[in-house]
Amino acid sequence: MVRIAVFGGTGYAGSHILRTAAERGHEVISYSRSVPAETIAGVSYRAGSIADPAVVAEAVSDAEVVVSAVSPRGAMAGATAPAIAVLAEEARRTGTRLGVVGGAGSLLVAEEGPRLLDAGFPEEYKPEAEEMAGVLDALRETPDDLDWFFVSPAGGFGAFAPGEATGSYRLGGDVLLVDDKGESFISGADLALAIVEEIETPAHRRARFTAAY
Repeated sequence: MVRIAVFGGTGYAGSHILRTAAERGHEVISYSRSVPAETIAGVSYRAGSIADPAVVAEAVSDAEVVVSAVSPRGAMAGATAPAIAVLAEEARRTGTRLGVVGGAGSLLVAEEGPRLLDAGFPEEYKPEAEEMAGVLDALRETPDDLDWFFVSPAGGFGAFAPGEATGSYRLGGDVLLVDDKGESFISGADLALAIVEEIETPAHRRARFTAAY
């Protein structure tokens, strides 16, 4: 059993991570700006923002692995990257493993590039993609004693296309994964499975990975 804290636990990715981790017997704590009316069995809920250093310190000191599933939109636009930087430093100081759920925009469309966000990416989502790409760049510059992983979901990942749990997925590195039809997709449940299995059996230390079908 691993003690896991998740920031953004009421969001699409975060709630799937909570559910999967709890179902697999882990001790799970959700942090979000408010506690939801409907909760997931086996999950402890706490109100608190990733932008509050005191909350970050509490979460990190209380967990073996802390995951940010916060999206840089709304009030968190422009504030997510600085908050994750504080989270990363606190995790480094305490020896806590850090996971970050980023977007697909920073993935390469092929081995030699370009990035997905530089290849016809929707303009309305570019600021979010750029901010999370900056988070990845910053993590790669952190001291070697910070144990982190960064997850870029498939291009079609999101609440707009929830999909179903299949219990399977493919993993990749910095290049967008596509199927034989050229499509890139993974359900919320299966991305969460990939993340929780990475927590259970670390295979990507100080590295980014992607997951898709």
